Formats: sequence, structure tokens, C-alpha cells
Amino acid sequence: MNEPRSGLFAEADAEGRSRHGEPSPWYILRLYVTGGTLSSLRAIARVREVCEEFLPGRYQLQVIDIYQQPALAGGDQITVAPTLVRRAPGPLRKLIGDLSNRERILAGLDLLPAAGG
Repeated sequence: MNEPRSGLFAEADAEGRSRHGEPSPWYILRLYVTGGTLSSLRAIARVREVCEEFLPGRYQLQVIDIYQQPALAGGDQITVAPTLVRRAPGPLRKLIGDLSNRERILAGLDLLPAAGG
């Protein structure tokens, strides 16, 4: 399942800037799952929810079933599912295991708001 979002070069907002005036980064994400298991379905729903809330119009999420596309999983060295891979912005990060916790996903994607501001 591939889910392109608003085209790869869509702007984050009317000016293409974040709240602080710098260009908003694009997030390129891969979510590796194992078929239609309950943990896979929960991971897909939670990651989509977080992306729509925190990254509207500036992310691309590719959902990959490792049973159907094992070569992709091997290329990213995926041994456990679900696994969320942030390919961009760099550096590459992997969040492995239970993805039902919203705060864990936010922390793994570096999307938690800065303390005190």
C-alpha cells in the first residue's frame, strides 16, 4: 500500500514555512507490517493519525507488508514488525515494536514540542 500525500513538492503551508520561518522538512516514512494482524492494523492507524495531525501535507507514508515485499524489508534491514522507518529528514531512524502509543511515535519522529515553548 502506497499513500502519496499532496505530491512530493507540496508546500507545508501557504508560504512553505514552519512556525519559525524556516522551510518545513518533508518526512519520508516507511511502515513495515506483517499482513493484516491486529498489531499491524493498529500501527497503520496510529501512524496515519499522527502524520495527519503533526505533518499534514508534508509527509509520504509507504506501508509495506514484509510478507508481500520481503526484498524491501531486507534492504532496510527489518527483522521485526511493525517497524517505522524515518528516511527523511535525516538521520535515518527506526521505531521498532508496538506502535499503538502516540507519544512514542512522536518521540521517535522527533515531533514532540520543545519544552517551555
